[in-house]
Amino acid sequence: MCCSHHEYEKAGMTEQDLQPVTGKPFFLDSIKGMTFFDPHVHMTSRTTDDYQAMADAGVVAIIEPAFWLGQPRTGVASFRDYYSSLIGWERFRASQFGIKHYCTIGLNSREANNGALAEQVMELLPHFIYKEGVVGIGEIGFDDQTPAEEKYYRLQLELAREAALPVQIHTPHRDKKQGTTRSMDITIEHGLDPFTVIVDHNNEETVKEVLDRGFWAAFTIYPFTKMGNERMVQIVKQYGTERIMINSAADWGISDPLAVPKTAALMKEHGISDEDIRMVTYQNAITAFGQSGQIDVTDFAGVKDIDQSQRFKGNTVLRGGQQPRIDKTSLIIR
Repeated sequence: MCCSHHEYEKAGMTEQDLQPVTGKPFFLDSIKGMTFFDPHVHMTSRTTDDYQAMADAGVVAIIEPAFWLGQPRTGVASFRDYYSSLIGWERFRASQFGIKHYCTIGLNSREANNGALAEQVMELLPHFIYKEGVVGIGEIGFDDQTPAEEKYYRLQLELAREAALPVQIHTPHRDKKQGTTRSMDITIEHGLDPFTVIVDHNNEETVKEVLDRGFWAAFTIYPFTKMGNERMVQIVKQYGTERIMINSAADWGISDPLAVPKTAALMKEHGISDEDIRMVTYQNAITAFGQSGQIDVTDFAGVKDIDQSQRFKGNTVLRGGQQPRIDKTSLIIR
């Protein structure tokens, strides 16, 4: 999905650079006390260590968009179970590390090309988009920009309009500028207010048009493919903070769930103010997805009372004889 070994070598990377970081990351000191909202991260693909590292770095809330799991699904039941996990088990798992979990629900563009299955998924979506904690329809849009992708993109925009939910758009990796423009044109055709539409995976080529047309511009800090955080610093310096947000889109590929706090630390290093950093790493995502009526920032504190002995439908994050982590600052002793 991402890069060959040769491409890593071309980027000056070594095997050591790709190994997990151990110990306290050096950048945490510079962002101590700051809080972050990652509005696009696929925690289903990540480990409990990632949740712990994100919490330690100041991530207090996330949005997990429904996406392609890396292998084509063969039946609608697997979509039903996946959507159920996004509003159930994964939300519980995040809470066990003090992170508030939201999600967006949709049929991803790649699997929209399986027409027979896509029809069944479209019938399934209304059963999930009105659930608690669902803050939008997403991630939807174009991959190869096929007629089938456009058909189901349009149908889901209608669903978003009927449900009065924000839309999270996945813009294509190939022919990105054309695909981004087309994605926005179609939302306008369906009568959506650009202020309710988050256009994701932007780069230097697309950002001006997205902002000029009144849409939200999301940037994914993802190694080697979408956006590097040094480039992101320059974007914020050039365009400011209005309707701009940053996410990690960390998934099953070589990606980084700490991309948002790391980018905040880099912005501080380059002299960007704390308030501007707060806007692009926290507040703007809340404003955009908060139009769903599902986000209350006071809830972020509610999941800080960690008790890993809790269970979800009889299951727990603890395996075997592991001991639970319980918030030792809590006044209540159980």
